[in-house]
Amino acid sequence: KQVYPSNARCLLLQRSAAQLQRAAATLRSRGFRLKVYDCYRPRPVQAKLWALVPDERYVANPKHGSRHNRGAAIDLTLVDKSGVELAMPTPYDDFTSRAHRSYQDLPAAALKNRAILEAAMVAQGFLPLPTEWWHFDDPDSKQYPMSEIGFDALIAGDKNEKSNPQKQK
Repeated sequence: KQVYPSNARCLLLQRSAAQLQRAAATLRSRGFRLKVYDCYRPRPVQAKLWALVPDERYVANPKHGSRHNRGAAIDLTLVDKSGVELAMPTPYDDFTSRAHRSYQDLPAAALKNRAILEAAMVAQGFLPLPTEWWHFDDPDSKQYPMSEIGFDALIAGDKNEKSNPQKQK
């Protein structure tokens, strides 16, 4: 089910974006690229996701907010040089135990690719979420404010420094 507006973009805090760029450069040197699924998420979108999957192992309760609501989390996968997704444990947003990082009963290629992605992201300071092979957090995410600003306002260059994750340092 579509929960984002059609104008959604991948927006991250500057620090998180810089970490992601370094991870992408490392992977590019090894013949891989990254495909990004989700970054900053306004709290109203978080509420829609929670209504669909009210399970805190996979979706943060909107009452408490999410690291995505702070612009300090990213969901992504590995692709080859042509942009073709590589074998991973599950499709994106598969909320089963097969998506857990500890799940091992998988094809060798999926295990290898999951490890390559995780190693590149962890080397740049991201923390992997145990229940989702695709999800990585900025370790300092709790210190950033949550936001409800929609994509239109962010893309237009909202001037409210305190609630705009794109403007935070």
